[in-house]
Amino acid sequence: MGDNPVMNWNFTKMHGAGNDFVVLDGVRQTIDMTPERARALGDRHFGIGADQILLVERSTRPDADFRYRIFNSDGSEVEHCGNGARCFVRFVHEQGLSDRNPLRAEIATGILVLDEGDDEQVTVEMGGTRFEPEALPFDTAGLASRAQGQDTLWELELDAPAGVARTVALSAVAISNPHAVQVVDDVDTAPVSVLGPLIETHPRFPRRVNAGFMQVVDRNNIRLRVFERGAGETLACGTGACAAVVAGIQQGLLDARVDVQTRGGLLTIAWEGGAQDHVFMTGPATTVFEGQIEIPDAL
Repeated sequence: MGDNPVMNWNFTKMHGAGNDFVVLDGVRQTIDMTPERARALGDRHFGIGADQILLVERSTRPDADFRYRIFNSDGSEVEHCGNGARCFVRFVHEQGLSDRNPLRAEIATGILVLDEGDDEQVTVEMGGTRFEPEALPFDTAGLASRAQGQDTLWELELDAPAGVARTVALSAVAISNPHAVQVVDDVDTAPVSVLGPLIETHPRFPRRVNAGFMQVVDRNNIRLRVFERGAGETLACGTGACAAVVAGIQQGLLDARVDVQTRGGLLTIAWEGGAQDHVFMTGPATTVFEGQIEIPDAL
């Protein structure tokens, strides 16, 4: 033990519509998170396994109750995670860290307002939206584009294999996280595993991007798959659902309230339109189990 000192961290495993998390209480225990430790926790073979690691900390600003940090399973820290936000507020309440409701959480890009309902659903005020490419950032110099309703679709060329579309039309949406959304005929047959990583790591997205594939069922229903930066395809992506709905509304395809069917469950997104109007997301947050894990100091 002396040659390989370890830390014991208490954790809770949670999921929001199948998007799964390791949640850590950084208020009552000392958590020094590093990319290496985040990767170790997220590893599905040698760790706990999760899409993202969520860290609850004391807030650094007076207008928030707690600080909420998110690490992808590849160790990278990101700005926001909508499904994680729902689990965040449920964790805070279940662990007795606070009984405030709504709860205000500090994230890298601002403040989230989280409201846990009596129906086991959690509503998150996700903040505003931005559509200018530099908000992602997205280098559009020299790219062809076309107007679609109030949206702009950017034609991005990909180094895709034969038999797969090599040019895709993308809507650029920033909801704290960067998203590139495309409309597809059928999400079940969409080449998400092929195009997703090509879009995520395209050099025109210097900070990478989440790639969304949206099938419009009708004006109040869509089906969605998202290839998340740093995590790969997940069963659900909260900010991705928001970005897809906002893009669909901008394009004139959707109404102001939309049910989003992901592979992990149902999310409901509401947006009245306009960059200053906040997006609201409602969905489940589920605690799976609790435990303790040893983290080597060397990581």
